[in-house]
Amino acid sequence: MATILSAQATDLRVNMVTPELFKKYPTVEAFAALKPEQLEPDIRSTGFFRNKSKSVVGAAKKIMSDFGGQVPDEMEKILTLPGVARKTANVVLGTWFGKAEGVVVDTHVHRVSRRLELTKHDDPKKIEQDLMKIIPRDRWTLFSHQIIWHGRKLCIARSPKCAECPLENICHAADKTWTTVEIHKKAKP
Repeated sequence: MATILSAQATDLRVNMVTPELFKKYPTVEAFAALKPEQLEPDIRSTGFFRNKSKSVVGAAKKIMSDFGGQVPDEMEKILTLPGVARKTANVVLGTWFGKAEGVVVDTHVHRVSRRLELTKHDDPKKIEQDLMKIIPRDRWTLFSHQIIWHGRKLCIARSPKCAECPLENICHAADKTWTTVEIHKKAKP
């Protein structure tokens, strides 16, 4: 549910909303019993709250009706849940179930992967495919977490901390704030 709420929202905002949300609705059954309109006030601050309410309630209902109240642990099945695309599926499968079925491509992975020239694409599906070719499968989940952390702490979109970055010497991004290496104009965030 938290991963569905994370679309177009900061982790900080989602982490502010979810503790009270999960106290109020502690089970998938509790979410499934709701009408989307009932959930909207609780998640309003995450943005796109009407669509997210429909997705969360719809996913809970489908988990109850089609999967016996258990989140499915297969890509094909989890992708049938409302509000779930590959990013959410990869987060749940990799982090919760320990199954590396793909690489999570969020805004941080998108930006850092392009800056490091691991991909030239903008489409998350194409970025994921590029990363899956070069990162060993047993590292897909950890890689996603590491790059997300790196993107939050150092490779910040508006003002990357290049002077502090341990990857600075292999990064040729055009918008670096400090560099010891040649800049490549095609290495863009």
